[in-house]
Amino acid sequence: MSAETRPSLPERADLRALDADALAALANRGLVKRAAREVERDPPRLLAGAGTAVVAEFVDGVRTELPVGGLDLGTCSCGAITVCRHVIGLVLAYQAVAPTSRQPAAPASPIDPGAVVADGSGSGSGAGAADRPRPGEAGPALDAGPGWWSPGEFPDSDVAARIGNRLVAAARRVWRGGYTARVRRGTVPVVELPSATVRFLVPHDLGYVHTDARTGARDDVIALAVWAFRAADAEHPGEADCVVGVGGAEPGAGSDGSGLEAVLEFAAEVLRHGAVHAGEGLAASVAGHLSRLDRAGLRWPLDATAELADQLAAYRERSARYSPEALADLLAELFARHRAVLAGGGAGLRARVLGTEESAETPLRRVRLDGLGARVHAVGDDRRRVEIFHAQAATGVVLVSHREWTADDDGPVLARRRVGGSTVGALAAGVVVTESAVRSASRAVRLATSRVARSTVTAGTGAWDRLPPGLFVTDYSRLGAEIDELPPRPVRARVRAELVRVLAIAEVGDVRYAHGEQRLTVEIRDGAGRRATVQATHAGVAPGRIDAVAAALTGRHGTPRFVAGSVHRGGGELVVDPYAIAADGPPVVPDLADPDPEASRIPPVAGPGADPLTVAVTRAQAVLAEAAHTGLAHLPGAWSDRLAEARNGLAAVGLHRVAAAFDGLAAVLGPDPGEAAVRAWIDARLRAGTAAELL
Repeated sequence: MSAETRPSLPERADLRALDADALAALANRGLVKRAAREVERDPPRLLAGAGTAVVAEFVDGVRTELPVGGLDLGTCSCGAITVCRHVIGLVLAYQAVAPTSRQPAAPASPIDPGAVVADGSGSGSGAGAADRPRPGEAGPALDAGPGWWSPGEFPDSDVAARIGNRLVAAARRVWRGGYTARVRRGTVPVVELPSATVRFLVPHDLGYVHTDARTGARDDVIALAVWAFRAADAEHPGEADCVVGVGGAEPGAGSDGSGLEAVLEFAAEVLRHGAVHAGEGLAASVAGHLSRLDRAGLRWPLDATAELADQLAAYRERSARYSPEALADLLAELFARHRAVLAGGGAGLRARVLGTEESAETPLRRVRLDGLGARVHAVGDDRRRVEIFHAQAATGVVLVSHREWTADDDGPVLARRRVGGSTVGALAAGVVVTESAVRSASRAVRLATSRVARSTVTAGTGAWDRLPPGLFVTDYSRLGAEIDELPPRPVRARVRAELVRVLAIAEVGDVRYAHGEQRLTVEIRDGAGRRATVQATHAGVAPGRIDAVAAALTGRHGTPRFVAGSVHRGGGELVVDPYAIAADGPPVVPDLADPDPEASRIPPVAGPGADPLTVAVTRAQAVLAEAAHTGLAHLPGAWSDRLAEARNGLAAVGLHRVAAAFDGLAAVLGPDPGEAAVRAWIDARLRAGTAAELL
């Protein structure tokens, strides 16, 4: 490009700000690479177009024009209906000869309080919490790090111009119900919504917003993301990573209840009669509750109620999927969510606790999913379920897909099962690039079959250190602090794979195997010597699990570098339930591996004795689960003695408040347990469950 051409080009800070990753997000990486090669070989001639548009004339005669407002506004004589390589080539060629002036882009104009938006009202109108920014209202100035900027600066008029008034109106309806968002600040601000992740790739420019939702399917999430940043700017200015509740009805504007009152009556009846004595009529009534919860958009209580109904059905069918502990947890969860909402905390808390944000699935655009392993479950005697974990590096979340078969196969056989054009094993350890994925609010992902938008699966290399910091952990203590700050499980979002992480392994320590429990424990350390424990327990449906973990962590596949799995607290330290382990080759997926007796010939080492706190809490939970199984109205005579023993065990280890809750339950039990007995059982179960989380 000749030097005399440069002065005639308009100043386009938006084009200069697009790096290779941003271009790949807006198009795809293969297209960017091809365009780069062509521009390097035959640079196009750049001209100034109308206004601030840039025109590129390519050697093959193609003419491309790109005005301000985003790559989608580009026009090209090649006839492509989406962003083509010529548009990408124009950007790359412009960056090579861009004007030398590097003035930052001007921020959006101030909020116009009278701007007319989707529903015809002023931009400051609409119901909302009085202490939260509303659509059309700006938050305070951002006090942030170098290069940080806030999409909360965009007025609603700009948002409407970007996505259209109809989608702004749709977003307002979600806002009025309230929703939760995770906001991550930086030079590329990110908002993680329940059904999509939104990234603002170019500072102060709404034309370059990327969502992982398919184009045109959920563009309303752009408005939701802008409003989430306004709330974050008002409530958490300067924080790099925060969770905010956005919108919702004003206090007193709606019902004083939680919306769960009817389903709580159903749950109380289940608790009084237990799974053992729950009749067909009680079980049949659940359909009406599910319908009401669905219409109200109460996603998390809806999921919990559906699981409760499944537990009752499993007991009637004498299925192995029934668990008294699961039944007790679900009953306690419904009451916990109700209590949390009534305790106050605003619309944001209501949205987080009840899951009012989203209920529909969201089709995703072209995404890359890195396999992080799998977990095999037995669903009864003749069904098998495989959960496959996928890291979506672009958005920093883990998605879960699942398959279920009527069979009694184990993990190694299931690994060879065909799924679309691939296998379970390839999906769990490989890299999926697809244009046909559909994501739900709970981060479940369905890899839909499509003749037009096919999925490709390639072998994984285990290069998980390229994942973003939210997923890739090098500091175990920081992960521990993140877990400690979480709300209690019964009121958290019902997000799949919530605590699935990839931990970097600097050193492997002691290896122990307990024959009686068929449990392998391996100590791992980070670069600073902080410890975590990888713990694998044998299961009949995964006969090679322990062998594979032992082989991978003791160096049979090379130096172990990373372990991917679900992380929780246990015995005062981090415990990892491994789904995949990466050494020097492709990831090893323990649940899908063949048994290898040579790998697990580890001499048994006596571990520490049972932790008294854990023993006391576990026994207490078991006694309460027995009550939910049998029913408060049908407790056997010896159950009171077991309740007293559990209470004394809790007091002996210093858990006096939990023990007091057991005293309260014992005081109100009788042949006809009423509301007081139900309330006392819930109190005891929630306290015992919270104690178990803190161990």
